[in-house]
Amino acid sequence: MDRVVKLASQKAVVIFSTSSCCMSHAIKILFQDQGVSPAVHELDKDSRGSEMEKALRRLGCNPTVPAVFIGGKFVGSTNVVMTLHLNGSLKVMLKDAGALWL
Repeated sequence: MDRVVKLASQKAVVIFSTSSCCMSHAIKILFQDQGVSPAVHELDKDSRGSEMEKALRRLGCNPTVPAVFIGGKFVGSTNVVMTLHLNGSLKVMLKDAGALWL
């Protein structure tokens, strides 16, 4: 749990993902298209990935990937992030976290 919390707070936007997850890929592209360069942690390529996945579940991430953190706080998975994007709230959150300057 400590590792996930520490990693989630090291950059304005952090995504926990797996390299084969199409929804994770879509979320990464969404942030890149917004001009944000998120820190991405691929759980399937990390030796402690299964531990981190369990910690994400305990934090309420269901499904566990993609798990998006903005400003060190858990935002949600694909449905939540896409809803925030569509209603304009995501851009505000990104600005508040210092991930966007526009």
